[in-house]
Amino acid sequence: MAKSGTFLIRCDACGVTNRVPREKVYSGFEAICVRCKRALTVEAHPRAVTDASFAADVERSPLPVLLDAWAPWCWPCQMISLVVEEIAIEMAGRLRVGKVNVDENPSMAARFDISSIPTLLLVERGREIGRIVGMQTKADIARRIERVIHGRVLALER
Repeated sequence: MAKSGTFLIRCDACGVTNRVPREKVYSGFEAICVRCKRALTVEAHPRAVTDASFAADVERSPLPVLLDAWAPWCWPCQMISLVVEEIAIEMAGRLRVGKVNVDENPSMAARFDISSIPTLLLVERGREIGRIVGMQTKADIARRIERVIHGRVLALER
């Protein structure tokens, strides 16, 4: 987040970073790039990912996916969900974000050996490429995500 009340959203087409008012994103208005005038890709809320939708939402995603493993009774999970929503908006176009209720999706919890929540998983083509367990600040989460995504891009360029 840049200023209070704005998100920084990178344009998929030209790469310029745009300041978009929070109200515009949360109200569902289309945000337009200041340089190329194309619509910005903004998913204001993480997708609900289930055992049944995992293949479509995560394995076939063209982008890395941040999965928020949570449960409704988990107070720290509820606190971190606001951070996860902001990351979904700010990293739109570079990262897809989903939420997995581990109580309702035991197969996914077992597949990724989730024994503690909240757990944030970075997944690419169905394989875990990073993990953040427990409460972290937004800055720490974003920094770790950037490090993994940046490392992934560098590996692809080699």
